[in-house]
Amino acid sequence: MPARRNPRPDWVIRRRITLGHRIADLRRQAELSQEQLAHMAGIERRSIQRYESAQRDPQYSDLLLIAHALRVHVTDLLGG
Repeated sequence: MPARRNPRPDWVIRRRITLGHRIADLRRQAELSQEQLAHMAGIERRSIQRYESAQRDPQYSDLLLIAHALRVHVTDLLGG
């Protein structure tokens, strides 16, 4: 994949970090490990780890799967 010519704006990075914290907080409230959440959502544990640490932007379908596994609406993940 080619390198991005323009780095992401700071506000995008901050929102990614906030999303990662929100996923982690909701996962902990549900008393789930990253492995358990990944299994319930049907995605890789490494993906959960990358989303929570803001290393990667989740795909919309992964957000839907995570929200469903946590029994919250996707807007709750996004802080809406």
